[in-house]
Amino acid sequence: MEQLVHRAPRTRLTRILGVLTGLILLLVILIVIVRYSDIWVHQFGEREPAQLLQGATVWPAPVPETLTVMNWNIKFGGGRIDFFFDCFGDRAVMTEAEVLRHLQGLADKINQVDPDILLLQEADMDSTRSAYLNQVQWLLDHTHLNYAAFASDWQVRWVPGNDLGRVNSGNAVLSRWPLNEAQRIALPLLEKQSSLRRFFFLRRNVLAVRVDIPRSRPVYVLNTHLEPYGQDGTKKEQLNIFHRAVDRLADTGALVIAGGDLNALPPGARHVKGFDDSACRDEYLADDYSAETTWLRPLFEKYASAIPLATYLADEKAHFSHTVKGSGWWNRTVDYLFSNSAWAGTGVVHQDEQTGMATMPLSDHAPLTGRLRLKQPTH
Repeated sequence: MEQLVHRAPRTRLTRILGVLTGLILLLVILIVIVRYSDIWVHQFGEREPAQLLQGATVWPAPVPETLTVMNWNIKFGGGRIDFFFDCFGDRAVMTEAEVLRHLQGLADKINQVDPDILLLQEADMDSTRSAYLNQVQWLLDHTHLNYAAFASDWQVRWVPGNDLGRVNSGNAVLSRWPLNEAQRIALPLLEKQSSLRRFFFLRRNVLAVRVDIPRSRPVYVLNTHLEPYGQDGTKKEQLNIFHRAVDRLADTGALVIAGGDLNALPPGARHVKGFDDSACRDEYLADDYSAETTWLRPLFEKYASAIPLATYLADEKAHFSHTVKGSGWWNRTVDYLFSNSAWAGTGVVHQDEQTGMATMPLSDHAPLTGRLRLKQPTH
């Protein structure tokens, strides 16, 4: 009897320990599944195929002597709504009517420019904040561009906080001609973040794609959107990877177009910090470029810029392409187009009605265009 009395508590303790061990093991398994699978946050490889799309109508494409190239960060069809990350408002989600109105404005400007190749950053697909609309497909269906490639840099089933919900957003290249060899090249993540925040944060990329233009040498387009907030060297590393990707394709003899939102100022920019639209004082502050003033010089030295550096420095304000504040004016240049072929004349930053229509209401970035010669490389 005494042995039974002493054995009972030990049996209960053993069962409790067994249950706790099972729960801990289950928790570890769940953490591993969530962390290293696509159940919650999509896990991108170092290099993987990008998504290809086609417009509802395929319009006839000419055999050109020059290419009109356009670059635009479209702010996920957000227009000039004051979102929480701008620190001017607290919005996170739009209605479908708002998104469609903004997309129509973007399409109107794209159709007014009538580009042959379009580089987009911050294009949404199936995101809560933009009413789950596939913005790349919508723009294909409402412009004379026929084909697109998309590479996500933020694909999360559900983002905790700020009511963002599901997000799938990234870079896209749209073209009159078919696209092939579309690749997503991974860029490094921010280092100075907590593990939890980094898990849900953007996974930036370079989108590289071949454009099949009749009777032309191979044409490759590289599009990227570099980190705006990092002060830990991550942006410089991302820029170096982008530059090396451009070099590798240029070394093959192909015509290369490289651009995007580089979140860096041109060398020699006079105003490098303390911008008048900076309302943030936390992780969304992107206000001091003083340690980055030479980072883009190698690109300007090796490749032709749609806006030559001397042209920019002669009149900086005319070439500003970004501002956070919708009621202000463009106050810095962070958007670029480079090539190893010659541009036919100087490119244009479409700031206002003088270039066809107002762009300030459409995004926090102004579009940039250049006309590129297909014939002979400059380097």
